[in-house]
Amino acid sequence: MFDFSFSELLVIFVLALIVLGPERLPGVVRRVGRWVGRARAMARQLQEQLEEELDLEGHRPSLSAKPTVTPDADPPPAAPPGESQSVHSPAAPAASSAAAQPHEPGA
Repeated sequence: MFDFSFSELLVIFVLALIVLGPERLPGVVRRVGRWVGRARAMARQLQEQLEEELDLEGHRPSLSAKPTVTPDADPPPAAPPGESQSVHSPAAPAASSAAAQPHEPGA
């Protein structure tokens, strides 16, 4: 995240030594070290919680999920391009045979 070279860290340390003095510098360094440690621990804990939530989301079924198709049910065959769907439907032969026979009014 932060990319400091050795020379930059040395300049920061020298400036801190001049500003804070040799008496207060060790205490400030310890305090900053604790803050950095706490920040890392909180970041690690947050990352672990997010990973746990993502794992739970992956295993929990979604309410908006589409129903799954069972392997026993065969999907209807797709009509080839240029042919109408009514040619392949089961009701089409019955309708055409009924239209071929004349309707008798008395029967």
